[in-house]
Amino acid sequence: MLNDQQAITSPILKVEGLTVYQGSYLALRDVYFELFPGTDTAIVGPNGAGKSTLVKAILDLIPHSNGYVEIFGQPIKNLGNLRQLLGYMPQNFIFDRSFPISVSELVGLGWMKTFKQKQKQGSLFKKLWRKEPDKSAAIAQALKRTDAYHLRNQAIGTLSGGQLKRVLLAYCLVTPRKLLVLDEAFAGVDIQGAADFYILLNELKQQEGWTILQVSHDIDMVSRHCDRILCLNQTVVCTGKPEIALSPQNLLATYGPGFSRYQHHH
Repeated sequence: MLNDQQAITSPILKVEGLTVYQGSYLALRDVYFELFPGTDTAIVGPNGAGKSTLVKAILDLIPHSNGYVEIFGQPIKNLGNLRQLLGYMPQNFIFDRSFPISVSELVGLGWMKTFKQKQKQGSLFKKLWRKEPDKSAAIAQALKRTDAYHLRNQAIGTLSGGQLKRVLLAYCLVTPRKLLVLDEAFAGVDIQGAADFYILLNELKQQEGWTILQVSHDIDMVSRHCDRILCLNQTVVCTGKPEIALSPQNLLATYGPGFSRYQHHH
């Protein structure tokens, strides 16, 4: 359900008629949209709009009442080993800060030595995993690419918010992925740290061919760095390029009267 022309290619994610109830409360209603490879799409909307609910329903972390989700051309329930091609950074990474685990050990938890290939999925895995690095090399490479290698021996409980985000991104990067989902990934990170993170994401998108879907409350930041915007308030209000989706009329329809767009100044 895109508003402008895309290159002729298959969507990496397709959501059709997704409806989610939380008890008797209608959290999401009849949501339709598609993501195409190599794009960075932000979901924006007011508090309570269903942004995190949408992400969790897409990833099959919570049940939906109606609708259909397809990732990599497969229904979400039938992903099998293709699920390994998904990277997910939740809004809150809750852990015991006294737990004795280093940055390298945490990133290593995301490493897959081999993919168990199925007949229909083998070619995709082989394409992504032509040369399989050993575990220590994969961890080092992921940390270097997220500018976190200097933290490798540090206990995760000593990291700042911004440092932890980079380490979690390395966790997603240590194994080849095709779709990266971020739920308010920059919460608790200062303005400059968030801007640096967006630049890093764009570099990795270009180099790795990632498709990115992210939830954000920062209208100004996503307008600068994302390819597409999805405005959500229980259902999709609009979707398109930032200059279209974030027009005053669309922001009014999404957030209601009284909304003030905050501009960062660097």
